[in-house]
Amino acid sequence: MASACEGCRDGADFEVPFSMAFQPIVDIASGDVFAQEALVRGVNGEGAYSVLSAVGPENRYAFDQQCRVRALELATKLDLARDGARLSINFMPNAVYEPRACIRLTLATAMRTGFPLSQFIFEFTEDERIDTAHILNILRTYRDMGFKTAIDDFGAGYAGLSLLSKFTPDIVKLDMDLIRGIDGDPVRRKIVRHLKLMLEDLGVTVVCEGVETFDELAVLTELGVRYVQGYLLARPAFEAVVRADEIDRAALSKSIRAA
Repeated sequence: MASACEGCRDGADFEVPFSMAFQPIVDIASGDVFAQEALVRGVNGEGAYSVLSAVGPENRYAFDQQCRVRALELATKLDLARDGARLSINFMPNAVYEPRACIRLTLATAMRTGFPLSQFIFEFTEDERIDTAHILNILRTYRDMGFKTAIDDFGAGYAGLSLLSKFTPDIVKLDMDLIRGIDGDPVRRKIVRHLKLMLEDLGVTVVCEGVETFDELAVLTELGVRYVQGYLLARPAFEAVVRADEIDRAALSKSIRAA
């Protein structure tokens, strides 16, 4: 654990260069950008796998730390928070050994760059087997520190409703497999409708990700979904942010009319 703690603290043991792209989460009711998700890319815009394939148990601590630093530095450079948009940073639960210790570099970077802590979202994907007590400790600690928390790819991972019964995050992002082709699949439509009602009853903000067609967006609009993310509205922008006035307004208008 000592060597892992060293790597987690200084982030010096991940030597593969990388950068970030940002993809907006859009409030389709207003057309505003709710948040920008930071996504790993190669230094020339290569896909995430070009970097993630180099991540293993021996360097994931350093990688997780460097991702936070790089996301914050770029977000500040791009003035991401200017219009009130939040910065959503993915974290790896298995790369956080003790949340208050592992957050120090993130806090120091935020202070150095001036990025407002109130506009942080920490999200994790439930696609890796995790110790439930460990992830609950992380999420509760982050909430106690004033950060928003999110579960990504909900409905596709290991934790699911079991985790939700023990901790209520601020945001849940429904997995794209539930959204893809929802316009032609009554089963998906019913699942999303009931998940949305349940989550909103718990006070959770629902985001539907992976929206790629007008018809998918029209169905989500009809179901009362407010926050969406996907190629239809905006693709990830490498070392740039897509602002509200750059969102595909035609897609929004067409889907709302279709609904």
